[in-house]
Amino acid sequence: MLDPQLLRLHLDEVAEKLAHRGVVIDQTRFTELENARKACQVETQQLQSERNRHSKSIGKAKAAGENISALLAEVSQLGEQVKTCEVNLDTIQTQLNELLMGLPNIPHESVPIGSNEADNPEIRRWGTPITFEFPCKDHADLGTDLGLLDFETAAKITGSRFLLLQGSLARMHRALIQFMLDLHTDEHGYLEVNVPYLVNADSLRGTGQLPKFAEDLFHIPEQDYYLIPTAEVPVTNIARNVIWNGDDLPAKFVAHTPCFRSEAGNYGKDTRGMIRQHQFEKVELVQLVKPDNSYEALEELTGNAETVLQRLELPYRVVSLCTGDLGFSAAKTYDLEVWLPGQNKYREISSCSNFEAFQARRMKARWRSPDTKKPSLLHTLNGSGLAVGRTLVAIMENYQDEGGRIAIPKVLQGYMGGRIYID
Repeated sequence: MLDPQLLRLHLDEVAEKLAHRGVVIDQTRFTELENARKACQVETQQLQSERNRHSKSIGKAKAAGENISALLAEVSQLGEQVKTCEVNLDTIQTQLNELLMGLPNIPHESVPIGSNEADNPEIRRWGTPITFEFPCKDHADLGTDLGLLDFETAAKITGSRFLLLQGSLARMHRALIQFMLDLHTDEHGYLEVNVPYLVNADSLRGTGQLPKFAEDLFHIPEQDYYLIPTAEVPVTNIARNVIWNGDDLPAKFVAHTPCFRSEAGNYGKDTRGMIRQHQFEKVELVQLVKPDNSYEALEELTGNAETVLQRLELPYRVVSLCTGDLGFSAAKTYDLEVWLPGQNKYREISSCSNFEAFQARRMKARWRSPDTKKPSLLHTLNGSGLAVGRTLVAIMENYQDEGGRIAIPKVLQGYMGGRIYID
């Protein structure tokens, strides 16, 4: 959530920056609500003060033996007026909060201005896409031909956009998870956490999925729980309502979880294969840092995700998302896009974002310096390190041979019992 004080003092400036994201602030509505809040707050405070003065007068009049019935009636009347004002103030504040909760984060000054993904500049590339001397297949055909990827049985069990992995392909999926977790914990200094896959609405509001993206979530009404769309939600909420000691920052967490998304806004998109599923798995990186260090941390976190692709020897590129393509809560995002020969293009495999204090303000996630008494909001970051299914897709397509076999990357062979091929 944006700082309300920022909007009160610099509304025009905030409106201009959000316009680059294609978002229009109803400035008139905000100003009306803010003026009403101020007026109601002043009236409430004045009535409370007057009520307190009359209450003190009752004690003095009673001690002097005077008739206090009129004073009691006046205090009671003032009490009713205070209650009415407090209700009005709560109503106005609720409307203000709803307006604020619907506003995305302000893009960092380094974010390129643009309207969609076509305007995302490429920052760097690693590796060279393979040129095959035979017609390459996409992962769906490769997995189906090997008898290890089954969409029909998954559709029978559940429905469309689910999959069944079998045999050595399922083992490679598991090997990728173990490899990523080992890399991030042993070499990158992340603490592994195992988190709930069901969360409450407060957790989703804290990271920005609610109320904006309710239609993309799987909701269980009976318990009012939600299946997590990403491990970002439970892991980042570790910091909710906590004041961290400055000496304990940065705090770095990694978690492997399944993720569940209804893909309500992507009907008909990427329906073939494993690219866009209702259920998939990710290894997620989360960092909680001091504000002065957050952009340095973004570069580090992005580099941690890149290392996975480099160790797997998969060609990829890094793009910086423009203002029009930026996620709701993010101030800046790098996307890692891996080369997929079956599609003859780069596809997103990780998004690494700095949310600055946007999520922390919603979660009341703060830190305290030893030199100051008052706690401050910390900054939150996260990124996939990596999306497991899409990494499996990239390996299948980049490591295929003319006979339909899939070579196993060297870094995974130890996790695969020494095998060098899936066939």
